[in-house]
Amino acid sequence: MNADQIKTLIAATLACEHLELDGDGRHWYATVVSSAFEGKRAIQRHQQVYATLGDKMKTDEIHALSMKTYTPAEWAAQA
Repeated sequence: MNADQIKTLIAATLACEHLELDGDGRHWYATVVSSAFEGKRAIQRHQQVYATLGDKMKTDEIHALSMKTYTPAEWAAQA
């Protein structure tokens, strides 16, 4: 899978204010900003993102995905 395909999968199910993806085709690094993360712990946020990918992680179409997840307010504070 390429970066655009993965971004499309994530954005199709999770409303993202910002979505960045970088990687080498097997190992991916994502920055995801979504108001859906409000009130959620990091593990819950990551589970939400993984859920958007369906079986792609299990079938090794996406080998590894590291991510940073932020609410819009947290993202604004990063700037």
